[in-house]
Parts: sequence; C-alpha cells; structure tokens
Amino acid sequence: MAKLTKKQKEAASKIEKNKLYSLKDAAALLKDVASAKFDESVDIAVKLGVDPRKANQMVRGVVTLPHGTGKDVRVLALVTPDKEAEAKAAGADYVGLDDYLQKIKDGWTDVDVIITMPAVMGKLGPLGRILGPRGLMPNPKTGTVTMDVAKAVTEVKAGKIDFKVDKTGIVHAGIGRVSFTSDMIIDNAHEIIQTLIKMKPTAAKGTYVKSIHISSTMSPAIALDPKAV
Repeated sequence: MAKLTKKQKEAASKIEKNKLYSLKDAAALLKDVASAKFDESVDIAVKLGVDPRKANQMVRGVVTLPHGTGKDVRVLALVTPDKEAEAKAAGADYVGLDDYLQKIKDGWTDVDVIITMPAVMGKLGPLGRILGPRGLMPNPKTGTVTMDVAKAVTEVKAGKIDFKVDKTGIVHAGIGRVSFTSDMIIDNAHEIIQTLIKMKPTAAKGTYVKSIHISSTMSPAIALDPKAV
C-alpha cells in the first residue's frame, strides 16, 4: 500500500473515523481538506441495497445537476446532414457522421458524450466493442438517442449526467469541483440522491440507501448520514 503524503495525512486527520456527517458539514469539510494545486473534481458514491445482477433491481438513469459538473463536456453529435446545423448551434464540439464513425473505428474516442439519432444506431452497432467499455455508447434511456438533437446537446452541456449502479451495488458520479461553493455541492449532491431514492426498484428489499460518501480527487472519502440526507 502506498504511503500517504504529509498533506494526505493532514487531510485524513480532519475527518473523524466512523462519524456520519450531515451533507452541509461534509461539503464544508471537503473544501477544507482538498489540498491539490488543481481544481479537484467532487465525486459521490452511493451504496444501494440492490442486486444489479437481477434486471428488476437495476438502477440506471439521468439527472440534471443544478450547477452542472464544472467540466467542459465534449460532445460528439453523430447525425445526418439535415441535423448538423442544429447540433452545431446547440454547442456540440464535433458534428458529422461517416468521417467520425471511421475515426472511432480507428480508435479515436476523445469525447465525453455521443449523441445520435435512431436512424444512425444501426451504424454504431459494430462499434460497440470500442464505445461500450468507455461508457460512450448512446442509449435511448439516457436521452442520447433522439430526434431532438439540439435539446439533448443543450442538456448535456448544462450538466445532465447519466449514472448506472455497478456490479457491487454502488452508483458513482461526478457532482462538481472543489472551487464550487458549499451550497453548490450540496444542491448537486441532493439532486442525485433524491433522484436515486425516487428510482428505488419495487423488488429491492431492506435498507435501500446503505451508505453515501463524497470525496475530491485527492482527498479521503467523507461518510454521510443517509437518514439525514
């Protein structure tokens, strides 16, 4: 196990072991313990009482964070020529079709989100082995396969993110930057937590939200009190 640096030890000493913090206190503490010279991302991890192996307990969806992610999301719009102008006007960073399909086939995946149209999905199928593992395959359930391309691009640029419970039952998501105010971090965290609660599968039994932790890129995780949130 790697040794902790002096700054990491100092940060860890400020976080009480086994203490469950309120979201307000956790957000303030997170800003206090972040010590990197760059603007660290703020992440949330929510452990759910579900079995992701069962289709009726899969938790997946989208949420629009009130204050965005603080990240400049690079969007590729794979659209037919008649949709190119509206995709560009909405702020898509890359717009086109066949040329970009070939670039992806050659290994280019330097984007964060791909938005496309139902008619184009057939061409994307063969690229699943490249896009799937990187979480870039468009999906109607997350709003990235749509005829309203402009709306989809605008929403993603404004802070819309998609999430999916992993095989261990945890949902991970980026909810901002350390440079955000505490209130901005609280608002974004609250939005995704409430969204997850509303999405509780009827097949899920027992405690649904088992634990919640927030952390920055370089900081230790801070445990939240699920009941308080």
